[in-house]
Amino acid sequence: MVVRAEALDATFAALADPTRRAILARLAQGEATVTELASPFQMSQPAISKHLKVLERAGLISRGRDAQRRPCRLEARPLKAATTWLASYRDAWEESFQRLDDLLDELKREEEG
Repeated sequence: MVVRAEALDATFAALADPTRRAILARLAQGEATVTELASPFQMSQPAISKHLKVLERAGLISRGRDAQRRPCRLEARPLKAATTWLASYRDAWEESFQRLDDLLDELKREEEG
């Protein structure tokens, strides 16, 4: 999976804010309206709408239309791309840590012997 740098930047920028992460956590439970998403926060509806716009621009949410409601939905594809990108680094770190463990074991054996 090839991820465009701009898309990855937008995902991580959106995830950098705790309010936006809380909104995504709520949407992981199912779709919700702006009013429902705003209810746990001590901020105005326009402030919540700004957070939603950031999430929408990053592709992390979409807004639908259901009669009078405009529910927001979580879109997992950008999260999957970010996870894949992070996993490649995790594999490299694990290799480095394993080499360090091997070296420390070798030094310990030399010290004991």
